[in-house]
Formats: sequence, structure tokens, C-alpha cells
Amino acid sequence: MSTIPNHVHVVHADPAMDAGLYAILAAHADWRVTSEAREPAQRALARVLVADHATGIALARAGAGRQAVLVVSQRDKEWDVRTAMESGVLGYLHQSCPADELAHAVRQLLRGIRYLSEPVSRNVAAGLGRAALTERETDVLHLLAEGYCNKLIARRLGIGVGTVKTHVKGVMSKLDATARTHAVVVAAARGLIDPGRRSAVPAPEQAPVARAARVLQ
Repeated sequence: MSTIPNHVHVVHADPAMDAGLYAILAAHADWRVTSEAREPAQRALARVLVADHATGIALARAGAGRQAVLVVSQRDKEWDVRTAMESGVLGYLHQSCPADELAHAVRQLLRGIRYLSEPVSRNVAAGLGRAALTERETDVLHLLAEGYCNKLIARRLGIGVGTVKTHVKGVMSKLDATARTHAVVVAAARGLIDPGRRSAVPAPEQAPVARAARVLQ
């Protein structure tokens, strides 16, 4: 099914944001606006989808570039934005952005041009020169944030304590941290971890299945 030029569809998980985004965009004659709350069947026809962070990533991955996705979210940490962009999201705005910037971003996406608001661009640019953590270093970092010692991390991941020490050293080096707690603070500030959320790191017997699922996603 082909999309319709200048058709914008709002599909934001927050009802208040959904209504607000729809009202702002509907005030412009440049495009036709629909929303998930009013006309869910119109989503497949829209050229631009305006969504929250989680929904936007899911739509971008599923659409494979057929529709341009604009994320409007309060999540503006480096990791949040990079994850979205790597998933195929074309535009990213903080939800406190002015109404005219929202309209400008939609115009850019309708032309097939990527758009990041200035604060979001700064956060992404700040991380470009930094070495990325490996998947295992990320697992170790999440467990460090939960207060695990090296021995417990080794048991949880099914690896040796010496290997854990190597990963911890790599994490601290890449985050330019002077201590384990400092690494957690830096990671939280960059959005690499959410200190208030339990880790999804699988136990050793679950790890092969979890990794296979990751590959298939």
C-alpha cells in the first residue's frame, strides 16, 4: 500500500500529547492530519508518523523506511536518541519544543530530510567521538548499577571473575570514569542505563535464547 504525500498521522502513546500534537498540526493547511485516537486505519497511508519514543522506534523498524517517523519525547539522552536514529527514525524533537519547530520538522520529513532539534543534536554530537560499549560491557554496566560485585556479575553472566574485571576496566575507560560508582553516574547521565529500572540481563541458562531472540528482532 503506497503512502499519500502530505499526509501526517499522530500516534503518540500519551493521550494529552496525542491531542496536543494533532491540534498544532491541524492548524496548518500544508498537510492532512489524522491521529490514532480518531482514525487508526489512516496510519498506513501517512507519509509522516509522529510518535513517542517507544512507538516511534517500533514503527521505524517495522516500516523499513516506507514512512518517515518523527519522535516527540522527553527522552533526550544520547543513548535514547542514537537508538532511535539507528532504528530508522528520521526526526527527533524534545516534547517541550515550540509549535513552529514541530511544524518545521514535519515539513523537513515530508521532503525526506532528517531533522534533529538543536539540544538533541548536541547530545548526539557529544557522543560521536566516544568509543561505544560492547554488548557484554553493557551487561556488566547494568549489573554494576544494581550493586553487583565482580563475583556475582560473573555468576549472573556465566563468565569468569577475571573476564568481569576486564569488562569493568573497559567500561571505566570508555566512560572516562575513576571508579565503579562514577561509571554508573556517567552512564546514567548519558542515558546508557536507567538507574530506576531493573536489568534485563539474562541469567546464564537464558542467555543463548535471549541472544537468539535479539538477532531475530
